Amino acid sequence: MRKGDRVVAVVATSFQRGCLLAGVLGFAIPLMAAVLPVDRVDVLYHSYNGGGLTVNGPSIMARKQLGKKTSVWGNYYVDSITSATIDVDVLTGASTYREERIEKTLGVDFLQGKTTMGLAYTNSEEQDFSANSVHYSVSHSMFGDLTTVSLGYSRGWDEIWRSTQSKSSFVEEAKRQNFRLSLSQVVTKNLLMELGLETVTDEGYLNNPYRAYSYVDASNPGCINDRCSLTEQYPNTRTSHAVAIRGLYYLPYRAAIKTEYRVFSDTWGIQASNYEVAYTHPTKSGWVFDVKYRYYSQTRADFYSDLFAREGEFEFMARDKELSTYETRTFGAAASYEFLTRGWHFLDKGSMNITLDHIQYDYKNFRDARVNNVAPGSEPLYQFSANVMRVFVSVWY
Repeated sequence: MRKGDRVVAVVATSFQRGCLLAGVLGFAIPLMAAVLPVDRVDVLYHSYNGGGLTVNGPSIMARKQLGKKTSVWGNYYVDSITSATIDVDVLTGASTYREERIEKTLGVDFLQGKTTMGLAYTNSEEQDFSANSVHYSVSHSMFGDLTTVSLGYSRGWDEIWRSTQSKSSFVEEAKRQNFRLSLSQVVTKNLLMELGLETVTDEGYLNNPYRAYSYVDASNPGCINDRCSLTEQYPNTRTSHAVAIRGLYYLPYRAAIKTEYRVFSDTWGIQASNYEVAYTHPTKSGWVFDVKYRYYSQTRADFYSDLFAREGEFEFMARDKELSTYETRTFGAAASYEFLTRGWHFLDKGSMNITLDHIQYDYKNFRDARVNNVAPGSEPLYQFSANVMRVFVSVWY
């Protein structure tokens, strides 16, 4: 499982997977009117490559209305993972591993007047990790469909074990809850705004059973460059809060500008923020092009250190680079083209889409411990870049 390796690789988490196919780039501001999603099928291929980690696989989502007030949908998602990352496989001497994760989701949406309600169940399985979650959402339009209020709640149950051990000798559990509130408003005929609030609570075994922290011990001949390693120790609770404001402005020539600013904090001491700017440009030939830039930065967790002074220095100790101080910069581009615009047999229309993201990671206090000709703690800071691609075809029927 080594789920910490995949934080940057997974395009969307289990709680957020349904948003993946909602748009080509960035975020999507909810529709202002209460309507059921139309019947459609999406076939996706996704890939991530960077930092010694490769993730790719297909996804298929299908949706069908039952009458005028009910819509059912399902999603089948596969991650094929190959990893030799710096902070798990390289430093600890573990070999490159390969595994597959399969995620299945079933959902149903209901429409009652100006209110839509959604319920979904997700199961994700891999060789040493099992996750189950339920999701509920309700959205209500008011004031002539100019204002939409949305509420969401998700609850998840995880089981974690080591692939090298039987579940009878080592198995841990974690429980997760996600609370969401958003307010969308038509400000002018060209401007939509959204305010989003999110709280996530985690409880149980929250660290990675394969990941280790580093400490100095020059007398131990089994250590690498005087860096010794022991399994990380995390708190068993975590609560985070996030606030986001988003805007979508339509330009006179049918183009649009999207913006987002989001701040995040949690009980582990991490403070983070990001902003994103995207531009969408349609052409007369039927193509729509998008470009975006996103910047993200965060501070380290209270119990993170690249190198501790000794074994067991503190109660909680971690060297996960995703808990360190770091920045990312994402440059993205996308293109989509509609076909069968006049329909064909039982098909109403189709769309082809491709998105490409280039992400640069710049760590401020996580060092490249593979460099062994310098004193521990003076190695160069770690940097790498990754490429993310998504190609999908949608058909409406």
